[in-house]
Formats: sequence, structure tokens, C-alpha cells
Amino acid sequence: MVINDDELDDELSDELDDEQSDAEAEFVSEETAEGEYEHFHFTADPKQGLLRLDKFLAGRLMRTSRTKVQLAADAGCIRVNGKPEKSSYRVKPGDEVSIVLSYPRHNFEIVPQDIPLEITYEDDEVIVVNKCAGMVVHPGHGNFEGTLVNALAWHLKDNPLFGDKTNFRPGLVHRIDKDTSGLLVIAKTEGAKVNLSKQFFNKTTTRTYIALVWGQMEQDEGTIVGNIGRSTKDRLQMDVYPEGSGIGKHAVTHYRVLERLGYVTLVECRLETGRTHQIRAHFRHIGHPLFSDARYGGDKILKGTTFAKYKQFVQNCFEVLPRQALHAKTLGFVHPTSGEYMQFDSPIPTDMQQCIERWRAYVAQRDV
Repeated sequence: MVINDDELDDELSDELDDEQSDAEAEFVSEETAEGEYEHFHFTADPKQGLLRLDKFLAGRLMRTSRTKVQLAADAGCIRVNGKPEKSSYRVKPGDEVSIVLSYPRHNFEIVPQDIPLEITYEDDEVIVVNKCAGMVVHPGHGNFEGTLVNALAWHLKDNPLFGDKTNFRPGLVHRIDKDTSGLLVIAKTEGAKVNLSKQFFNKTTTRTYIALVWGQMEQDEGTIVGNIGRSTKDRLQMDVYPEGSGIGKHAVTHYRVLERLGYVTLVECRLETGRTHQIRAHFRHIGHPLFSDARYGGDKILKGTTFAKYKQFVQNCFEVLPRQALHAKTLGFVHPTSGEYMQFDSPIPTDMQQCIERWRAYVAQRDV
């Protein structure tokens, strides 16, 4: 069984709200005693010299980097002789090394589905889509149909890149959370995918988000810096760790205040890096969780009065916007063949706009 970098990245990302060439590797489909599934298994050769765990696995997982292996180890997904180990563990002769996730290895094909897409731009090389909130980007744990990839497989069914029904990340070079709305660029050729991937890796793309956060931001603009890594308390959350701590990945979010709306603030965020749940984790870290963000505590009344009327008002806002108040509004990149810089903008979706308007009306009435 052969596993590639994209597949491993996706399986681990699905395990985290965002795939062997060794003859000794085997896939085990049965469930472990802990309710987890062993996806890959290696037995260290009797003549195996002491070797770091990340290097041992990176050499056996085709095109998979040590960084991806280290991420898996940090998430507790790598076991040695049944025990979770860090990537610095030294593999010894006879060690049993496995990658364990909380769900069975996927065994499905991409099903093209005639799902409406809001296409902002399209040519022979790229397609820019304005994703609606609630749509998962690609198939994964618990979401095998109804995803953006299923929709693209239908829309681009004659495209060779999307014709491979076993490639469940065709053309994807970045993604946004299920309940975040906004712009995504997808490559339509292998060359465009390589080019765009390099742009995202080199941080030369531009992305701005609009977010509604709890509380009044002290500064009109600022920068949040802090490593983003898996929470040790909740595997479905990301936490912020100090720079230089060696935990998580370097992350930078720039923001500026657009409007102050009483007990919430409308902000524009510009990503310098693109980590999992970056904006959501960064703003929770500085005490301003995104409004209605259940995963990060923003679905509770965090600021305001004790009056019953106010509580009902906020509850009504939650009902209008039953997801995190986050929208990927603009996206800019260099076209992979023409070399032209292109930038796209998308309107704030109706649910988020209605919530903002309610807060505006609340503030206007309060100030009368």
C-alpha cells in the first residue's frame, strides 16, 4: 500500500475542523481497544540503528515531510509499541510503529454531485469560488458527499485533474473551515496547482477576512503573534503557544477595527500565515472570541448587561447567525500562466450581514 503526502495531510487534518512504500507497512482496519483505528503499521528491522521517529516515518511514507510526521506525533496519533511517542523518540530494532486515528481509513471514491456553485471567476487554469457557510471543502471523516470537491467533480468532470475519483483533493491549494464563508481558488491543471501552492507556501497571496468578535478592541489596529498548535485539552481546538516554545507553528494575524458595535466589534483580518483555525484561536487568545463560535466559546453571552431583554436580543442574533461570524472576503494571487496579479472580493453573506445590522440597531437604540 502506498501513501502520499496529500493523503496523510488530509487524514490528519480531518482528525484535527480542516495520505508507504515499505513492504513491511500494512493497513489494519480493525478498531483498537481505545475506539481508535490503526491506519499504518511498521516493524523496525532487526538491524535498525537508533533513528528519530519523525525521520523513520518520513523515510517510509512517500513524499511525506518530517513536519507532517511531527504534527501527527504532537496530536498523539503516532504510537510505538502501543504508547504515544514524540517525534524525537529513537526507534529501536523490533519497535512496532503505527499511525492511529479515531476513524477507519477512507475507502470511497469521489462522487460528482450537481451542487450549485457560486463562481466568482474561471478560466482554463483556475476557478475562484465563493463558498457558502456549512459546506465542507473536501471529503473526510463523516463528510463523504455534499462537499466542495464533490461539486467541483461535477462542474469539471471532463478535466483530467478532477477525473481521478480517488484523488480527494484535486486542485485544492488552501481551504477554509466548514462554517466559514468566502473565497477559495482551485487549480484546474497540475501546473497551476504547483504554482499556486508555492504562492501560498511563500505567503505571497493576500487574504482578508471580516469577523465579528466579542468585546471592544482596545486598539484600532494591531497584530496577534503566537504559535498555533493542537490543544492538549480538546483535540478539536487549536491553542496559542509562545513564540520559540517549539510547540505549534508560527502564526501572524493583522487586524484593524472597522466598526464598534456596543459589546461586539467588527474587524478586518489579514493573514500573514494560514494555520488551522488561526483567526478563531488568535482572537480567543486575546480575549475576544468570534461571535457565535461554539468551538471557541463565542456562542455564550460574554459581554453586556444582565437584563432579560438584552439576553433575548443576543439569543436572537445567535439564531440569525448560528455559526462563527467569519467571512473570507478578499483573495489575491498571481495568475499561474499570465503572471497578472488578480484580486477578488465577495460580499458579506446574508446571515452575517443581518447579525451586524441587528447590532447596529441595538447600539442606535441604546444611544437615543
